[in-house]
Amino acid sequence: MPEANARLVFLGRLEDVAGCAELTVQPGPLDQVLARIDRALAVELLGERIRLALNGRLLSDAASIELAAGDELAFLPPVSGGCRG
Repeated sequence: MPEANARLVFLGRLEDVAGCAELTVQPGPLDQVLARIDRALAVELLGERIRLALNGRLLSDAASIELAAGDELAFLPPVSGGCRG
């Protein structure tokens, strides 16, 4: 039986903001999906430096994302840090 939901996956600091590593959501256009989650989290996810990967492929345009059943959309914050010496 096919997956009826999609998943939002949060990496790095976004996992802390979300309070979880992933959310199961109803499929649909990204703007509608984000309208159904916590507003503060949605604002963080739409930050200009956040990258998105749909089913493992980095996207250049988030505006046209339509999640289908079984899709995984990962939100990747900017990478920071490094070695301290």
